[in-house]
Amino acid sequence: MSNLARISTKFLPFSDAASDALPLSQLLRLSLFQISVGMAGVMLLGTLNRVMIVELSLPATLVAIMVALPVLIAPFRAFLGHKSDHYRSALGWKRIPYLWFGTLWQFGGLAIMPASLLVLGGDVVHDLPFAGEVLAGLAFVMTGLGMHMTQTAGLALAADRATEETRPRVVALLYVMYLLGMAASALVIGWLLRDFSGLTLIRVVQGAAVATLVLNMVALWKQERLRPMSKAERAEPAPRFGDAWRDFASGGPAGRLLVVVFLGTMAFNMQDVLLEPYGGEILGLSVSKTTFLTATWATGALIGFAFAAKWLADGLNPHRMAARGLLAGLAAFSAVIFANPMGSEPLFFAGAGLIGFGGGLFSVATLTAAMTMPASGAAGRGLALGAWGAAQATAAGLSIAIGGGLRDSVNQLAVTGSLGEALNSPATGYSVVYHIEILFLFFTLVALGPLVRLHSTISRGEAGKIGLADLPT
Repeated sequence: MSNLARISTKFLPFSDAASDALPLSQLLRLSLFQISVGMAGVMLLGTLNRVMIVELSLPATLVAIMVALPVLIAPFRAFLGHKSDHYRSALGWKRIPYLWFGTLWQFGGLAIMPASLLVLGGDVVHDLPFAGEVLAGLAFVMTGLGMHMTQTAGLALAADRATEETRPRVVALLYVMYLLGMAASALVIGWLLRDFSGLTLIRVVQGAAVATLVLNMVALWKQERLRPMSKAERAEPAPRFGDAWRDFASGGPAGRLLVVVFLGTMAFNMQDVLLEPYGGEILGLSVSKTTFLTATWATGALIGFAFAAKWLADGLNPHRMAARGLLAGLAAFSAVIFANPMGSEPLFFAGAGLIGFGGGLFSVATLTAAMTMPASGAAGRGLALGAWGAAQATAAGLSIAIGGGLRDSVNQLAVTGSLGEALNSPATGYSVVYHIEILFLFFTLVALGPLVRLHSTISRGEAGKIGLADLPT
């Protein structure tokens, strides 16, 4: 039996993530909220931005602003995490209320999304000025708020229920489920949209809204125990957010690490709203094929996750591992740039996979460094997870908006001949964005340097045996 248990642990890397407090059946059920968040991410950053730019012929600047709107909520992730750390209710729940209302916001945003986009694209006749922009903006904000609230509270709930020994494995499982949710959703959505039409778009996006509600309801069911609180307990003042943030920041060079996370995310995510339109407009790929780019990206991220596990087990400094992710990003954007003049579809998909590999490796490495920073006093797990997520998501939103604006501005100059005959091509705007991302990668390497010097390499004794299931996110 002991040999059988060792085989199970070896080939089922998350089999040892369960504990008496969080059995495997409940852990797998709880992880379903990551599937819904990944599915919404595919919708916002993959399918819908390509549909708006190519099929609905909307300017990339407007599309980038719409896709970036959900990220306006991102700076509040740390605040949401802190509030869920200290939420008081008569039932004693802390995380479930945030999971539930996050689910409702996410469901509502996706439910009104397709009709709002058709109004924005002019397929629905109306006399109200800016009706399409207002409706589409509302849909994106609602979906983004729901994603941030659901993910922050869900990760914190999983960390609460896990033991000290299993917590890294539990959070790692949730990260893998998020990537698998993105990959599976991209494949399914791509297949459903192989024959695009407005009615098909409505059915697919609203179907995703219903799936979100079902998955999250199943995920949160009986996941937090009832701990009735008295009126006096509920009336006790909760720790202030400012005090909790100071406790978190006092754990080390948190400020520089958040700068590295911000710059690196800017470097990897400026192309988020452009990669699929680039494949459709410049390389002539169909909606179905460009949706598969998300699956390619997620596969690359999973490979990066596996490499990160091995390198951490070998005692590699997480900051040096982040640098390797940045170097992979240099190769990735170079491949995407050269895919157009070479007319190579495989090179384009290889670049997309490398973007996932480098970005995933960078994200895992920086979060590993963030979670090792000691927090004390009023700073809880929700705040720590929210701070990292806030820096990453805020940078992602800004980079998306900047990327779309740059593409439109440069292309307007290029197609009118202002940049010369050699650059008179719609591919010029995309290429400029990819080159700027390469520049940001170098900026991130510069900001990362002092952290590498400040932190010694983790010894093998400290790291222990770290497998796929041991890596936090």
